[in-house]
Amino acid sequence: MTHRLIDAGGLLILPRLQVQNANAISGPLTWGFPSPTAFTGFAHALERRLRDAAGDLKQGFGGVGIICHRFEPQVSQPAGRRTQVFCLTRNPVGKDGGSTALVEEGRAHLEISLVIAVQDGFSEADGNDWAKIAHHTAQGMRLAGGSLLPARNGERYEARWQVLPDSLNLQQELFKKMRRRWLPGFALVQREDLLAERLAELRVAQPDATALDALLDLSRLNIEPTVLNPDPPEAVTWQVRKRPGWIVPLPVGYAGISPLYEARDVENTRDGLTPFRFVECLYSVGQWISPHRLDDLHALFWHTEADLEKGIYRCINLYSETLPSIAPGNIA
Repeated sequence: MTHRLIDAGGLLILPRLQVQNANAISGPLTWGFPSPTAFTGFAHALERRLRDAAGDLKQGFGGVGIICHRFEPQVSQPAGRRTQVFCLTRNPVGKDGGSTALVEEGRAHLEISLVIAVQDGFSEADGNDWAKIAHHTAQGMRLAGGSLLPARNGERYEARWQVLPDSLNLQQELFKKMRRRWLPGFALVQREDLLAERLAELRVAQPDATALDALLDLSRLNIEPTVLNPDPPEAVTWQVRKRPGWIVPLPVGYAGISPLYEARDVENTRDGLTPFRFVECLYSVGQWISPHRLDDLHALFWHTEADLEKGIYRCINLYSETLPSIAPGNIA
């Protein structure tokens, strides 16, 4: 991994946030931990509120790191069934005595820490005061559709401001001290390099393999023989293929499937000022890594990226060296 200097004034650390009833279905193919788009959207909304509430924030945020400490999906396993189902609410009946027309999503309870790069620079004293304001503002917001519970008492749960030094070596030394504070927990990073590598391996035997085939191959449990062409054939043993870490399918954004329409050209849109485009979910491969195994602070952050000509709106993470050379068009 190529080490890079974080060009920011400091870090806003929101530790141990408890989120109740977050959306656990962020894509059409998978369910589980919310998409990185939920956290970059939360950081963007928080930035806009802080710009309006406090005039100290001028340049804004530069990225958000996601560390999960606890994940509790609200599921149950009915008697006599092997599959799990989401625990949904029992809504009151309508005026006609029938069920209310509500489409519920699966939910999960989370405990996460967010590390937000802030372009503006504050002193340690002013930064801690500003961090308290940011933490108080965040308490009244939604995160991935869930509600933030009141902050617990104690230094461990207080928002902090961390000044970033200008030297790469000093930043690395600082990160070595900071990452221990996020344990136990796992940081979410992007591994598109594994997706491209697996796709190349599949195309050796299957030239028509697609990126979806590679994604499914990395996501599922593959039971394979330990030895190919055993002699005698009855002596074969089977085992689950080992994965290169805690790999998960990850919705990272959206790809356009229609032209970009001007504002007000499409009825029933959210507002009449923003151009509109129909999109579909864009998937990638993520990995959960313990923070103490990260060597570079830059590899922790997720950023938003938009290509209006290609219609690509996604979140990217620079953990992988091959990420800048990989695009959805190269691995399709």
